[in-house]
Amino acid sequence: MPSEADPPAQLKEWFNEARHRSIARELGAISPRFDEKTFLKLTLDGLAGRSLMQRLNQCALAVNEALPGTFQQKVRVLQKLAPRLGHEFVAVFLGDFVANFGLDDFDFSMEALRFFTVFGSSEFAVRPFIVADQKRALRIMQTWAAHADEKVRRLASEGSRPRLPWGMRLSSLVRDPLPTWTILEALKDDGSLFVRRSVANHLNDITKDHPEFVLQRLEAWDLDQAHSAWIARHACRTLIKRGHPRALKLFGFGKKAEVAATLAASPPRLALGERLTLSATITSTSTRTQRLVIDYVVHYVKARGVSAEKVFKWTEADLPAKATLDLAKAQVIRDFTTRKHHAGRHRVELQINGERMAETVFVLKPAADQR
Repeated sequence: MPSEADPPAQLKEWFNEARHRSIARELGAISPRFDEKTFLKLTLDGLAGRSLMQRLNQCALAVNEALPGTFQQKVRVLQKLAPRLGHEFVAVFLGDFVANFGLDDFDFSMEALRFFTVFGSSEFAVRPFIVADQKRALRIMQTWAAHADEKVRRLASEGSRPRLPWGMRLSSLVRDPLPTWTILEALKDDGSLFVRRSVANHLNDITKDHPEFVLQRLEAWDLDQAHSAWIARHACRTLIKRGHPRALKLFGFGKKAEVAATLAASPPRLALGERLTLSATITSTSTRTQRLVIDYVVHYVKARGVSAEKVFKWTEADLPAKATLDLAKAQVIRDFTTRKHHAGRHRVELQINGERMAETVFVLKPAADQR
């Protein structure tokens, strides 16, 4: 998957005219009765106005209209198509076809999603099946957690995430995350980073609604095991940024930092597209070594003049007694699809072990002054 944010507009070109014509040729070669003209009309008419996910869904709908046979017969054709696509995100439309037309053939469809996820993740497509029959779907997904293929094991976790970006929210699992715990527990020592990252993101989803639920269970894990420790740490990243005391304690950052700290921003005034450098000096006032988790918090000016903070990870350090740590962090101030910058005075705070210890400011110049 491209990222956790909204897909950039250019990614929709993964489903451009050439791609649809290629899919049509492949389907025609596999199934001589495939109606290429209908498929191309349904996918290419209005193509420019569709987003990435709309193009993906339209491709699935067009396949249903243009491919003859029953649902199961169509799936078997698409199973032959899957290895010919050569693009993991484009192959996601195969699962979307199953989600749109296979809810009445539950077990066959779940097995089809397991097959398709090897070519393009079925993480979006499995979610309607969880909504339709959560117990039945999760029982099948529990078996996927023991599968030999890491992509299938990942699907067990990623497909059942309560708040999967771009995906249908699983409101039942947002309210009660317990039903997926056996899946996560089965994967906590998985040898694949691909799988572990999904488990950590799944747990991080849960911390947004049930932090104590997650922390209680992570405290029972053997965090001397490298794979479990990695998952636990990444699962708690949001809680650590928020300064959650129990999460900080779990990873050795529970004690108040005994330090003197300064923070500076350079240049103090800059234009959009220019580089901001933050410099911090942290001096221990303690007679013992301290474990520190260091973040910085930017209070972004919003359109109406109010501000909204975002916490960024900086680093971690074991600071010896009376020692000094000098840090520098540079980032270009640019707009993203998920964040638009506005002119004004931006406050920045240095956060150490969950507490704000120092601050500085920088001014983003108005567009008229950016020359």
